[in-house]
Amino acid sequence: MAAPILALKDVRLADGATMLFDGVDLALEPGIRASLVGRNGAGKSTLLRMLAGQIQPDAGDRFASPGARMVFVPQEPVITGATLLDYATAGGAAQHEAEAELMAFGLDPAKGTQGLSGGEIRRAALSRGFAEQPDVLLLDEPTNHMDIFAIQTLEERLGQMRCAALIISHDRAFLGRVTRRCFWLESRKVRRLDKGFAAFDEWSDQILQTEADEFRRLNKALEREQHWLERGVTGRRARNEGRRRRLMDMRQQKATILRESRGQMTMGLAAGDTSGKRVAEVKGLSKSFGDRVIVKEFSSRIQRGDRVAIVGPNGAGKTTLVKLMLGDLPADAGEIKLGTGLQIAYIDQARGELKEGQTLWDVLTDGGGDQILVRGMPRHVAGYAKEFLFQDKQLRQPVSSLSGGERNRLLLAKALARPANLLVLDEPTNDLDMETLDLLEDLLADFDGTLILVSHDRDFIDRLATSTIALNGRGEVVETPGGWTDFLEQNPGFFDSKALSAAPKGLSARAEARKPAAKLSYKDQRRLDELGALIHKLPAEIARLEAQLADPNLYSRDPAGFDRIMKAGQTARATLAAAEDEWLHLEEKREALSR
Repeated sequence: MAAPILALKDVRLADGATMLFDGVDLALEPGIRASLVGRNGAGKSTLLRMLAGQIQPDAGDRFASPGARMVFVPQEPVITGATLLDYATAGGAAQHEAEAELMAFGLDPAKGTQGLSGGEIRRAALSRGFAEQPDVLLLDEPTNHMDIFAIQTLEERLGQMRCAALIISHDRAFLGRVTRRCFWLESRKVRRLDKGFAAFDEWSDQILQTEADEFRRLNKALEREQHWLERGVTGRRARNEGRRRRLMDMRQQKATILRESRGQMTMGLAAGDTSGKRVAEVKGLSKSFGDRVIVKEFSSRIQRGDRVAIVGPNGAGKTTLVKLMLGDLPADAGEIKLGTGLQIAYIDQARGELKEGQTLWDVLTDGGGDQILVRGMPRHVAGYAKEFLFQDKQLRQPVSSLSGGERNRLLLAKALARPANLLVLDEPTNDLDMETLDLLEDLLADFDGTLILVSHDRDFIDRLATSTIALNGRGEVVETPGGWTDFLEQNPGFFDSKALSAAPKGLSARAEARKPAAKLSYKDQRRLDELGALIHKLPAEIARLEAQLADPNLYSRDPAGFDRIMKAGQTARATLAAAEDEWLHLEEKREALSR
């Protein structure tokens, strides 16, 4: 085995009185791709920062190969600089490398760094990381806020890189594709599995079962020793002092195990009153923002008990479609009928229910008292919070102090307290650890009501969905039975760029002729017009490149030219997708302001 390029040896780190790591060993060899798995709060991000050299351990050693370039992409990147290109080159990357990576991830290098979406922030940070051509790449939740296609781009780029990589992620499908080793952070130590992530569940279950058996044996031994102690140790004190000390040690061992146990989440979800058989029915549904068609003549029927996944690229209009189907947003055409007796619980991806300055107590109790009504029964807020792994001391802390996973758990706690027969979850898997994801999946699978799920988590969709509704960003909406994998098999080419020629023609001219919305800023209106021109221009360029690739003799005649044209096409398609995403965002803003 090759010598490690980055390693930790017998590392210890405490946070106040709490020991985070106690004898952690971890090593990455050149080129190895590994996952770092563990519960929310176990210290995964802290461990990654220690590997990056941002945190010093209390004891133990960190080794990095001399001259090796480390790049750390944090869970919540901060994008600075005037443009994305300025940001991507700030770490020392060559300009041409930064431009190529930004465009590969569908970003315009000249775009400003203000007002970026969550997906754009993530793609910009990854672009910078790849552009710096690292020897070791440390990624903390890199798939958060990215659509399926951006995740696939990330998978492809990781496959092309020769660097070592250590990745924290909750996305099982992603980890299964890109990693060949698993590190499991549990109980202050790191265990290692030299297999891909597909083997992780069985391996970790075996370890947990072994530890549970050992704990049961410890309890039985304690019972025997306690019985011995009670039957007359005082008469044989000198002779049996060693046995008595062993009993005390066993008690201490049990206390340590119980103290370090983080407990299990006990999510509960009770369906509300039974809704009518028809939950929602739409016929000929259409919606546009300006010249951009979001939904065109879409019809569907959702019935009680259905589990419907809604998928598509960022900016395609997934959340818009949900709001249309629930009657929260007026349609341009078509008919929408909601069923009777609906009790709706909605968790949006923006976590809009969490307000600045609120504490956990405020969120769960709506700002008053110490009780929360949980599925019709009053519960003390502290007791209910513990079921979601929140400690008493956290209840008075502001929500801004919570990690992303903790914020998501808090919203789940609030939503699941309310009886509901229609649960709408918009990107519920962001930041959650796999244990919580598994529990949420089991909960939703047993839910008696109806589920509408907007997600980019392919594995989560495949496990849950009874049908999948897909939008491709060109107004086309298709529904098929099954999950994400089933949809792709039944609808090959639905997301292909060849249909991009259907993008609106003359968009820029019409945008310029249109009177600017009174409340849209000059900067936003100017950007809207620029995007319109770009959206109008790029489909023709893509069609030209694809026509060149259609030449059956091109590769044999000019392999380098074939590769250059293919990469140019990929870049143009990614740029178009990003432009459409931003254009839609601005059009939604303009329409909202004009109402």
